[in-house]
Amino acid sequence: MVDLTILNHFILTLLILLPIVLISRAVVAGTKYSPILIIVIFGLTLGLILEISGIAEPGLAAFPMVGFTSGVTITALIVTFFVGGQKLRNTFFKPKLPKEEDVILNDQEVILGTKGTQLIFIVRSYFILVGIEALKRIVLGSSSDLSTFYPLIAFFGIAGALILIDSKAKISNKHQYLLRGVTEIVGILIVLVVSFYLSQIVKDVIALPQIFFAMVLSSSLGMYFSNWRGGPTFKALLFGGIPLVLAAVFLVGGSRLLEAFTLDGMLQVMAFGFFGQVFWMFVGMALLVFIGKQTSIDMVAPGMAGSLSHSGLTGACTAGDLGETAQELAPIMINVPFLGHLFVFTILAASATRGSLLLVPSFLVVLVGAVLTYFALKALKEANNERAKQTRGLMLFSLGWQLVAVFGGFIMLDLAGASLAYQAMGNSSAISHFGLFASIQGGMFGEEAAGLISFIFAMPFLIHPVVFGIFGHAMEKKGEMPKKAIVVLALIGVIGVLATLLFL
Repeated sequence: MVDLTILNHFILTLLILLPIVLISRAVVAGTKYSPILIIVIFGLTLGLILEISGIAEPGLAAFPMVGFTSGVTITALIVTFFVGGQKLRNTFFKPKLPKEEDVILNDQEVILGTKGTQLIFIVRSYFILVGIEALKRIVLGSSSDLSTFYPLIAFFGIAGALILIDSKAKISNKHQYLLRGVTEIVGILIVLVVSFYLSQIVKDVIALPQIFFAMVLSSSLGMYFSNWRGGPTFKALLFGGIPLVLAAVFLVGGSRLLEAFTLDGMLQVMAFGFFGQVFWMFVGMALLVFIGKQTSIDMVAPGMAGSLSHSGLTGACTAGDLGETAQELAPIMINVPFLGHLFVFTILAASATRGSLLLVPSFLVVLVGAVLTYFALKALKEANNERAKQTRGLMLFSLGWQLVAVFGGFIMLDLAGASLAYQAMGNSSAISHFGLFASIQGGMFGEEAAGLISFIFAMPFLIHPVVFGIFGHAMEKKGEMPKKAIVVLALIGVIGVLATLLFL
């Protein structure tokens, strides 16, 4: 790569990712469906086309900024964790509420399905994500093929993030609003750096991934600064951060699609990821709807987003695609399961060290999760539509069902003879778990898994048209979840998982 070629890649990546997100929003414009499901299909297809046409090799090494952008999952999630911490404090402890909103967004539609300020949010998210990531790598001294260009990427990323403020949005105090944005960028960078060093400090004792410490730090900061009003950085990342990262992940994943089919044992991993997605999602929904008596999308969507740490559903909830209540509750539900990740990653780290799953502790965690899920469903059933009781019940369900899903999946794949790395990839994709995804991407389960996870993680998103179709149908039916469809899909998931484990 010659000097300044990076500028071409910087702009080219934006021009690739931006249409994926905007076209996805245009396709679902006027409906209650989430654009995430179109991002899945579009991203995978485009990645595959780039590889088949010979424009790029698997992994898209010819498009280094796409790979760079696909690796900023933690950055995109830090804001969600922070907001979740705020909502936890203001819901269950002494509230310290933020002042009245000082920004009125531009609601004029400039592209089909996307309003003026929303377009700025999406574009600004790209600049924020790559700018902060480049700064982080400079501070940490990380090396890669792009190392020489980190200062340039950081400069243009942060500069674009500061400049891109919608001129048509009504801002009561522009200087203060911009200052909040700068403070947020600095805060995210500090969390990234500190969480990295914390993961390195405890590495010899327990290999907890960086995302665990990032969650703890950002959630704690959110609880302490529970009266913080979101500035341009937080607002942009909450709306456009996850969709952009997913678009990049699916592009890279699509380019590896054909390569993955040639690997021994990969068919079982991909099949488990696909049918496991149906199993964990719709069995969880069935529990909430039929036992917990929660039939509204307002409860089911954030409950499933939190209980699976589900990247696609999280993105849809935080962007407001599934309603205001789901948008409000999702950050809380997403934060809660991470409290149990101390035990989750302790066991997985010990398992990674020995090269095989620790079965006895894993069974114990599943048992604990099942007990918590039972009490959660009991609490939800007795909530009588009281929001505080429903929220507490959902929090317990998010933790319990996540423990069952994470270790239940590992145990099933282990008993079927899969290696630990394949177990991690298969189960991460089966529940679209962004914590597991980030830890695998960071090398917790070896280089092969880190290289393949983008594709494996993307595969079960092919079922997302069904997942989001269910939620879209519910939105059109005044939020009522379709019970018959949930039962049918839960049964398909059970049969599919059993067939995968027994015959593949």
